[in-house]
Amino acid sequence: MRRAAIVGTGAIASAHAEALRAAGDRIELVAVVDVDEQRAREFAAEWGVPRVHSRLAALLDTEDLDVVHICTPPRAHVPLALECLAADVNVLVEKPPALSLSEVDTLIAAERGSAGRVATVFQHRFGPAAIRLRRMVSEGVLGRSFVAKCDTLWYRGDAYFDVPWRGSWDSEGGGPTMGHGIHQFDLLLSVLGPWQEVRAVAARQARDVATEDVSMALVTFADGTVASVINSVLSPRETSELRFDFERATVEVEHLYGYTDAHWTVTPAPGHDEVAALWREEQSAVVSGHGCQLTAFLDALDSGEMPPVTLADTRNTMEFIAALYASAFTGTVVKAGQIGPDSPFYATMEGIGAPWANAR
Repeated sequence: MRRAAIVGTGAIASAHAEALRAAGDRIELVAVVDVDEQRAREFAAEWGVPRVHSRLAALLDTEDLDVVHICTPPRAHVPLALECLAADVNVLVEKPPALSLSEVDTLIAAERGSAGRVATVFQHRFGPAAIRLRRMVSEGVLGRSFVAKCDTLWYRGDAYFDVPWRGSWDSEGGGPTMGHGIHQFDLLLSVLGPWQEVRAVAARQARDVATEDVSMALVTFADGTVASVINSVLSPRETSELRFDFERATVEVEHLYGYTDAHWTVTPAPGHDEVAALWREEQSAVVSGHGCQLTAFLDALDSGEMPPVTLADTRNTMEFIAALYASAFTGTVVKAGQIGPDSPFYATMEGIGAPWANAR
C-alpha cells in the first residue's frame, strides 16, 4: 500500500482526505502537517490519521512516503514542493501551483534532479465526460473546432477577503484568474490544445483587494479556434460553464464546483445525429473531483508513467494566466512564448503593476 501525507489542513484538505479514503487499500493517509498544531490534531482525529507533524522537514525525516499533498495557501506551494523533491518524494499540489511562471520553471528544474514528480490538482480534467470529450476530439468524431467559451461566474463577498492571504499578489498570485477560473480554463486548454494569442482586460470593480475581481479574455488557438474566457467573483448567480462549437456538434457543460454526465449536453449539427448517439453510449454518475484525479495519479505511479497533470501541462496553463495579465495591463496582444525571463510578467503576475494600484 502506498503512503501519503497532507500538508496544510484547511478547507481543501478535506477533499484530499476524502479522495484518499475513497481510494481504499491503494493508499493510506499516514500523517498531516500544519503550523497550527491544534487544527492539525483536530483534522487527524476527524480522518483517523495516526501522526501529526508541525513542519514538513520533520515529516520527511521520519515518514516513508510516496506522495505529499500540498494544501497550504498558495505562497507556500513552491517552497514546500521543492523540499519534497529534494527528498525524492512525489507531490500533488493544489492550485494555483505557483505564483508565477518563474516559479513553475524553478520546479521544472528541480524535478529534473529528483526521483519525485510534481502534479497539479486540476481535477475537472478527470471527470468521465471530459475524458470522453478529449477522446472524441482526438479521434475526429466532432470535426473541426470553431468557437468556445469558458465562464467562471462566482460570488465572493467582502468577508471572504478578510482572510489575510486573499486578494494579494504576494500571497495569492492574482485574483479570480489565478484562484477561481483556473479550473475551467485549464479544462478548456486541455480540450483545445495549444493557445496562440490573448487579448484581455482585467478590473477591480468592487472588492477591496490588490488584485482584479474580474477578467475577460479573447483567445485564439493554434488550430484557429476562437474563445472567450471570463473570470469573476462578483456574480450573484454562480455558474461554471464551458461551450465548444465543433463542426458536427455543440458540447456544453454547466455546473458549479463539480460535474457529472448529467451536467453535459450534446447538440448535433444537422445530419450528424450519430455524434449524440456516440456520446450517450458511455454514461457515468461519477462527479469530477479530487477522487478522479487521485485514481489517475495512482494509476500512473503503478505503471511507472508521469503522474498527470505534469509540470509541462501546468506551465501551459500558467503561461496563459501570465499572458492574460500582461495583455490586460499593457493593452497589447500577447502571444504564446512571449513571456520569458526578461518580461516583468515572468517573475510576478502583477508585472508592471495593475492600473488601479495607485488608486488604493
